[in-house]
Amino acid sequence: MSLEYSGCFLCPRHCGADRSAGKKGFCKMDAKPRVNLFRLHYGEEPCISGEEGSGTVFFEGCSLGCVFCQNYLISRGATACGTEMDAEDLSDIYMELAGMNANNINLVTPMHWAPTVRDSIILARGKGLTIPVALNISGYENTDTLKMFDGLCDIYLTDFKFYSSSLSSKVCGVSDYLDVAVSAIDEMVRQKGAPVFDERGMMRSGVIIRHLMLPGQLFDTKKILDLILDRYGDKVIISLMDQYTPMPRAIEACGNKKLPAEFAGRINPDHYKAMCDYLMLSGHPNCYMQEGDASGDLWIPEFKV
Repeated sequence: MSLEYSGCFLCPRHCGADRSAGKKGFCKMDAKPRVNLFRLHYGEEPCISGEEGSGTVFFEGCSLGCVFCQNYLISRGATACGTEMDAEDLSDIYMELAGMNANNINLVTPMHWAPTVRDSIILARGKGLTIPVALNISGYENTDTLKMFDGLCDIYLTDFKFYSSSLSSKVCGVSDYLDVAVSAIDEMVRQKGAPVFDERGMMRSGVIIRHLMLPGQLFDTKKILDLILDRYGDKVIISLMDQYTPMPRAIEACGNKKLPAEFAGRINPDHYKAMCDYLMLSGHPNCYMQEGDASGDLWIPEFKV
């Protein structure tokens, strides 16, 4: 078992848990990767899902732990219904998804198992995997951990969640989200450069920065968009999302006044329209904006619970 799980510093929380000895880190997981679900997924950006779907692997656990997480059933260790897999097992399911004509392999929240996931990609490439591999991550990442995937990860699907340190402290208990996310995205862009597409418009390489608008946080969104536009320009794709859904833990936090009351509802559609208009006026060449109301649980998978 990799010594990189001993005294774990894989994520910016640096909890130091000896996960190689079976201890659980802040991510709620030990050193044995646990996959809850893998399947073709059609709800990602068009250049990721396409018509055939994205070969998505949902890992259990998370090192960020947002209180509004739609995947909370598997992200905070509430269940242990997934299947333990080593690097060989993971590489086999990548090949199975590729055999289902997936456009890519889409690894959701894998970074707390980065050493094993790195090895699994190497094994899959050796077995003939040719489709892109995407890391679907929170943005709160160690740059040293990201460097494990230099030359292995084709596409980074990263969130950029918060600008305000006060907001990130309330939502996930970290005040340094902004600084950490900017350093992490800098590293992703350094690795991948400008986006590359194939003849069908499917993404082969690059960085997509996703921002989920949060209720009552219009100006936080504007600051994030300004930072992305100024710092990265056309080197990244911007995906502005409106599907915030008040999950049970968020509603409870609002009741306890740990979150603003707005988090018990959905975002103001006028706020989303205003930010879409702002992006369009910026002239950024690669943006995704959602049509209609995508909120609710339409795209929440049926996890094993």
